[in-house]
Amino acid sequence: MTSTNHTRHETNNHTPWTPDSASLAWMSTPAPSSSTPPPRSEEPAPAPEPTTAAERTATAPASVPQPAPVPDQGAPAPAAGSRTAERAAPPPPAPAPPQAPAHGAPSVRADGDAAVPTPFVNAVRTRATAPRQGWRAAAYAMTGGRWNPGLSGAEQRLIEQQRKIRTPMDGPHSVLVSSMKGGVGKTTVSALLGLFLAEGRGERVVALDGNPDAGTLGDRLVGELAASQLTVRKLLQNLDQVRSFSDLSRFVHLVDRLQVVTSEQEPEESEAFSQRDYEAILDVLSKFAQVLVTDSGTGITHSAMQGGLARCDSLVIVGSLTQDAANRAAKTLDWLAARHWRHLADNAVVVLSQDRSSAFIDESQILEHFQARCRAVLTLPADPHLQAGGQIDLEALKPSTRDAGMEIAATVAEGFYGCPTSLGRPAGERRPGVAW
Repeated sequence: MTSTNHTRHETNNHTPWTPDSASLAWMSTPAPSSSTPPPRSEEPAPAPEPTTAAERTATAPASVPQPAPVPDQGAPAPAAGSRTAERAAPPPPAPAPPQAPAHGAPSVRADGDAAVPTPFVNAVRTRATAPRQGWRAAAYAMTGGRWNPGLSGAEQRLIEQQRKIRTPMDGPHSVLVSSMKGGVGKTTVSALLGLFLAEGRGERVVALDGNPDAGTLGDRLVGELAASQLTVRKLLQNLDQVRSFSDLSRFVHLVDRLQVVTSEQEPEESEAFSQRDYEAILDVLSKFAQVLVTDSGTGITHSAMQGGLARCDSLVIVGSLTQDAANRAAKTLDWLAARHWRHLADNAVVVLSQDRSSAFIDESQILEHFQARCRAVLTLPADPHLQAGGQIDLEALKPSTRDAGMEIAATVAEGFYGCPTSLGRPAGERRPGVAW
């Protein structure tokens, strides 16, 4: 018995030998191309070839046959000579899923740039802030820190105010405190603003008395006697000698962390304080200080006041919750908006003093009027220490007054970020959107 399960290959490209009688017809067909590799022994045996001339004519290709693709090992081989087998092509390999980087291996950016080191884990345990006021602070101290009841609402408000006061700025910043009406607390607001900004920012903050009518900012900050001995006039006479902050310190007063430049107390010398003098002072102060607070006079058309507006970056309008004082504050905004200082009026901070009040006044209508016109409207509570008119001591203020002073400083400082500054530049060189 003859077996047909094995074939024998010749090394001289002769037709394989088979004992089957059908081999005579198969041997009459053209020999396969020499480039066709011999079938491997582990592959399935090929299907029987056509034995008749009609079958060979139906299945013969028009050209020299090309080697068929190797079928997938896991799928059955298609029948030899079929058109499906001739057209079939192996499917493209599926893309490999993205592999997560191994632990500790550098990660790679999506755009194919250089590898970015994996950031180190933050192993420091978070710790709640210890309270410093009221019963919460007492409970924290009694338990040795084992029980922390958390911060009160007042402490959280204080932390937020301090954060706003430290708002970064693009350069030296000029703040002008103004009003058309006197006796509404303009100098008091200027003093509180300068003190809280200097206390909270840690930078050089200067308070300048720009009142041409013998202003009282020096009296409220350094005392009447000291304020009269060193004034802005002496600084103007020695501007050419100021080349460093040490030189400047010879002509300014120091209150806590606040630098103070007092006005001239002689009426004749005070009236001579012009726009040119004011801008010369600003050019020197802006080289050594970050924030300059100017307490202006009531004469809004005065030459020095015009210089203050030309160099103003933030405007504070002061009034009170009375009919006449609130009306004058509104007219100040009207006067600014009617000229080329509308941007100062729209971004102004209005501070209304509560040292004068009346049951005949609807305070809500005054507040709503300014809220629709300005960036912010704040109130300053009445305080016996401020009403005395003497030298201001922050420790002597009521808690509500101190909180209001902090809120004024925080609101003004919140406008420092992204605001183009003008200190040290003539008014004609100011361009909107440019930070000097």
